[in-house]
Amino acid sequence: MKYIFEYASPLGKIFIESDGDFLTGLWFEYSFDEKKHAENSGCEIKKVSADSPDLPSVISETCHWLDVYFSGREPDFTPEFKIENLTPFRKLVVDEMLKIPFGATTTYGDIAKNIAAKKGLEKMSAQAVGGAVGWNPLCIVVPCHRVLGTDGKLTGYGGGIRNKIALLKIEGIDAEKFTLPKSRKFM
Repeated sequence: MKYIFEYASPLGKIFIESDGDFLTGLWFEYSFDEKKHAENSGCEIKKVSADSPDLPSVISETCHWLDVYFSGREPDFTPEFKIENLTPFRKLVVDEMLKIPFGATTTYGDIAKNIAAKKGLEKMSAQAVGGAVGWNPLCIVVPCHRVLGTDGKLTGYGGGIRNKIALLKIEGIDAEKFTLPKSRKFM
């Protein structure tokens, strides 16, 4: 069973997914990757609201986490989450994203260098890292919005570049210093 909760954020609807015990998905409505989530997983889906008697506590915790986050403060806790279909490489990338502090950014290339060093490799593909970052099923909680392209390019956010910019601004990051790649539309 998958539980889906609709959270009204200042940036629009965010869907919270839980298996009843853990947070398993968090995505913006109209995300590029929205189809990866429960509605296409073959699981039984139960849409829940704040007053549902069977609302999983992790969904309530995630709502509180998001309330704190959208107030511009760093939450001092993280809802318990489980990432399904996590390959060893994706786990390395998720672990690197979880190290990016609130109010800071890094690049796909920096993550690739860190993973290459851990694995004893001369180098690692930043594009492979980009694929794993883009696969992230837990936006904001696993902060893929803090990952930028080279030279501060605002690339690769499934929730849309506008939301990426807005999230960076919420964290006090001057998003004006970053650039949009010429090949992407401002979404």
